[in-house]
Amino acid sequence: MNPSREITLRVNGNTVRAVCETRTTLLDFLRDHAGLTGTHAGCEHGVCGACTVQLDGASVRACLLFAAQVGEGQITTVEGLAPPGAMTDLQQAFRRHHALQCGFCTPGMLMTADALLRETPHPDEAAVRAALSGNLCRCTGYQPIIEAVLDCAEARGARS
Repeated sequence: MNPSREITLRVNGNTVRAVCETRTTLLDFLRDHAGLTGTHAGCEHGVCGACTVQLDGASVRACLLFAAQVGEGQITTVEGLAPPGAMTDLQQAFRRHHALQCGFCTPGMLMTADALLRETPHPDEAAVRAALSGNLCRCTGYQPIIEAVLDCAEARGARS
């Protein structure tokens, strides 16, 4: 028997409370209790990157964390990157470069790339490839995704 308890998380700037088993993963909490289905369940072993979210700005695999472990941390999901109906410059670059394809990997790719660009505002191609190496994509061949991230970084650099 796994005990249940109330878990309170800060997700995309909102407080989300739910009574769930202590073994509930962050992935399941986000999808089943917060209604945020942009975080995808892929391998559920931390290998594919489809469930990538940000915890206090760092990319993490939501399938490998228990929701109860997060504590006071701030979770950001793909739904929290931009206000409803809007897109960030990174999301626009993905669209412009056709880096979306089937879309299954896209939320994890966006969350990883967003964290990379915050940590390394001017990455080179090798840095982008390294950062995204933990996210699997079967459709794009990765090149459009890499080009989108580099394009976004370049555009941000031109604006500063």
